Amino acid sequence: MNPFAEITPERVLMENDYFLVIEDGYPVSPGHRLIISKASVETFFDLSKEEQESLIHLLPQVKSLIEESHNPDGYNIGMNCGEDAGQSVMHCHVHLIPRRKGDVETPKGGVRGVIPARQQYDKKMCQPGLSY
Repeated sequence: MNPFAEITPERVLMENDYFLVIEDGYPVSPGHRLIISKASVETFFDLSKEEQESLIHLLPQVKSLIEESHNPDGYNIGMNCGEDAGQSVMHCHVHLIPRRKGDVETPKGGVRGVIPARQQYDKKMCQPGLSY
């Protein structure tokens, strides 16, 4: 079942030709927004080039929307593409998650936390010949 199919117009905070923006139903933090494709596709990689470009242009607008009522110190932008990457709703959507200083003890590694053992890293863990 696709819960996005039942979004009522009252929940839509913003939209363009290709995407709707709503408050996340299970927010990670106050102001967490979802950007949902109007096309029936599973992941970002299934979007057309025009849709992908539209999404990139929409992100700063959603950031501004969040900042109207919240005062975050940073953001995580997240997409789960495929079941093995954690996608549970098989319809393309993007999380824009406001972050605040102190919301976690050690934020270093950010999205690397999808694999907790890899979130904290240092140069000793880098592949030989690479620097980050």
